Parts: sequence; C-alpha cells; structure tokens
Amino acid sequence: MPKRSSKQKDAQQLGRQVLNAVVPDADPVRPATAAKAKNPAAVALGRLGGAKGGKARAKKLTAEQRTNIARKAAQKRWAKTIVPDHH
Repeated sequence: MPKRSSKQKDAQQLGRQVLNAVVPDADPVRPATAAKAKNPAAVALGRLGGAKGGKARAKKLTAEQRTNIARKAAQKRWAKTIVPDHH
C-alpha cells in the first residue's frame, strides 16, 4: 500500500530537520515584528466601527428579519452537532 502524501514533510519542515541535525541548539530566525506595528489611531477607529456594527444592523432590521436570521443561525449550529444514525 503506498504511503499517504499527508505524512510527507514540506520543504520548511525538512529544512528545519536538517538544520537541527547540523546545529542542534540553533534558534529559528523570526521576521522583524517592528515592521508590522499598527497605527494606534487606526486601531481605535476600527474598534469603534466594529463596536457599532452589530447594534446598527440590528436597529435597521425588522423584528421578523431578526427572528429569521436567528432561526437560520440556530439551525446551522444544531446541524453541526447532530450526527445522523445510519443503521
């Protein structure tokens, strides 16, 4: 029986394994995190919009629309947990 491809290591794993064999105590090199620093003003503005989003959407929907959305969400949640009985 042939081996499954998912058990094969990708190039990064193989490279790390070779490096560990040559230099066992080498630390992996991480990219600079300073380049990914976010603008605090932009972060605050994004949070503000995110905090308003759900309430604003619920406010513009009718009670019937909210009920239908909630019903559909509940059906999706329950559909994931129920396992059909195959006998």
